[in-house]
Amino acid sequence: MTPMTPMTPMTPTEARPTAWQTRRFRLELARPLVMGIVNVTPDSFSDGGRFARADAARAHCDRLLAQGADLLDIGGESTRPGARLPDTAEQLARVRPVLEHAVTLGVPVSIDTADPVVMREALAIGVDILNDVRALQAPGALAVAAEDPAVGVCLMHMQGEPGTMQAEPHYEHDDVVGAVQAFLAARRDAALAAGIAHERIALDPGIGFGKTPAHNVALAARQRQLLSLGCPLLLGWSRKSTLGTLTGRAVGERLAASVAAALAAVQHGASIVRVHDVAETVDALKVWRALAS
Repeated sequence: MTPMTPMTPMTPTEARPTAWQTRRFRLELARPLVMGIVNVTPDSFSDGGRFARADAARAHCDRLLAQGADLLDIGGESTRPGARLPDTAEQLARVRPVLEHAVTLGVPVSIDTADPVVMREALAIGVDILNDVRALQAPGALAVAAEDPAVGVCLMHMQGEPGTMQAEPHYEHDDVVGAVQAFLAARRDAALAAGIAHERIALDPGIGFGKTPAHNVALAARQRQLLSLGCPLLLGWSRKSTLGTLTGRAVGERLAASVAAALAAVQHGASIVRVHDVAETVDALKVWRALAS
């Protein structure tokens, strides 16, 4: 039997940040955290609108917490390839009743949106984190985040827009990691310049957002390079199409692949993993921590 390969120790510039400050909670990152996904959309790529009704979505929030989720991410805008962008009123109608329930549950709540009006309404409800696939680039979005003295932000890299992002994505010199790192550094610096404290910023390389399977695998292989940006890394591999390419499995059959990807992301420096399958990921991380220590 081949002996288990030991984990490569991180250099000082690759060290994980120790905490992420959000509105109501300071999240200690001594262990990896699990963010449970609540898609309040009729056209989600992964769960087919199962939680589009407010009562189903509220029950799903409760279920994910019972399974061990550390925080909840609630979104009313599908960002799957080819998705239609809902207007502000439609997003708010979807997420408002779910957010109003989620903020009573005693855990950090994230709103997954790029719409500054939705952001402002979510903050009024009491959310803790603005999770933006467009990295606060929409007009007014950065100002909304900066006006709040404590809200956490997650800035994600995406090439293009959801409707077209998977139409032959490419990067100069085929250096996806360098491009993602440069973009995230620029958006981090924009947030800092707007007055958002460094400890409030997390970064997401955007697996599957304007990237081929080869790009996603390259990002995974060199993920630790992004730790030099000094912010917690949030990774979302759950049920993504690259996992289907690697395994040949349909989206509903990617549980094992999703858990494996989450473990790999954590091993390479992720502090938070955003997942659909909370119970299985929580169990896997418990075993991983016990065996890797």
